[in-house]
Amino acid sequence: MHHNAWRAILAALADDRAREIYARIVLAQPIDEALSALPAKKAERIIESLSAAGLVSATAEGLVAVPDVFAGALASAGAPARREGVDRFLQDGRLIGMPARAADRRAVLEHLATRVLADGDTVSEAEINARLAEVTDDVAGLRRAFVDHALVVRTADGSAYSRT
Repeated sequence: MHHNAWRAILAALADDRAREIYARIVLAQPIDEALSALPAKKAERIIESLSAAGLVSATAEGLVAVPDVFAGALASAGAPARREGVDRFLQDGRLIGMPARAADRRAVLEHLATRVLADGDTVSEAEINARLAEVTDDVAGLRRAFVDHALVVRTADGSAYSRT
């Protein structure tokens, strides 16, 4: 199946009458009455578009729905690559949600901590906030999570942060 098969399917089913005819075919109901209620050219175009999209095929008994046409169109379109590991919680390098599972949360925090602070790097609160703003909308929450998970230590007065 062509990688743009889904476009032909959507185009064929964009018309209300075409969807009605297709539904009747899928449900093995007669279509003659529905087609005869339409102008001949319109009825012909609907059947042509449903056939061209691979939704129906002609048999000796009449038009029948093509099985698995939608599954085939989805497969040919190529599903987006499944993200794994910490990438499941990041989009364009930014945190899109803190994982609920403790192990995933720890992995995400470790990953982000290494991106934000290099080993031996000590920065001011303003600097760590600026760096955190590049990866999250919740700067204070992520900074607190780093400290709570002992990935980052802060001075007693809160003026400087460094990796543990």
